[in-house]
Amino acid sequence: MGVVNVTPDSFSDGGRFVDPEAAVARGRELVAAGAELVDVGGESTRPGSSRPSEAEERDRVLPVVSALAQQGYAVSIDTMRASVAQAALEAGAVLVNDVSGGLGDPEMGPMVAQTGARYVVMHWRGLLSDPTATHHYDDVVGEVCAELGDRVDALVGLGVREEQLVLDPGLGFSKDAGHNWTLLAGLDRVVALGLPVLVGASRKRFLGRLPARPGAPVPDEPTAPQERDVATAATSLLAAQAGAWAVRVHEVGPTRDALAVWELTQGAAGAR
Repeated sequence: MGVVNVTPDSFSDGGRFVDPEAAVARGRELVAAGAELVDVGGESTRPGSSRPSEAEERDRVLPVVSALAQQGYAVSIDTMRASVAQAALEAGAVLVNDVSGGLGDPEMGPMVAQTGARYVVMHWRGLLSDPTATHHYDDVVGEVCAELGDRVDALVGLGVREEQLVLDPGLGFSKDAGHNWTLLAGLDRVVALGLPVLVGASRKRFLGRLPARPGAPVPDEPTAPQERDVATAATSLLAAQAGAWAVRVHEVGPTRDALAVWELTQGAAGAR
């Protein structure tokens, strides 16, 4: 899944693709590099960001979704609003990627049930700007799995079919670096819940604070987001090894190369 942020305040690309033509061109680039889905989003979820109005979000994403879908690309819509998601599905999107897992808009679950769309349920304890979104866990993997299970049960209770659902452990959302590393190490437990799993580690802050060598201290200041693509590719490989369904990345090329190395090595091992 390749990311197209149609926002002026993205932590990753700082408004490079606000213009619809630039966003569509970026989507084509991502597919050419190997993306199988183009994830179009019109609301930044970085810490401190303010929410756009519903009308503003629609104006940002719908021309891009429509243009990419008309050109034959598989598009997902990254939104917490049911009305935006439904409009994007009508414009040709095939999947809804909701970082709130349906908690941000009570109409999302019924809309997903009615349309039959694929739906990504992310683990969420509130927006990054919400001071009540707690980071406390006694067992982060166990609690994330349990809370995702609760969301699945709630959505199924609203009429959503399990086969529509994809789970996302929500790296970086209501989690510190230690939680993120523990979740990456325990992805197999998320996969064991029995539904497809999407992993979105791309360019996140914890990947920008890597020690220079084994045993070295973790640096105080993170690298720039654009310098985290090699680390992102490594997380993509870990996700694939754990059995993830997809990874969400800003630069597709490094992840495709990492996965190709893994796949070719697996193939060679099987041929011995």
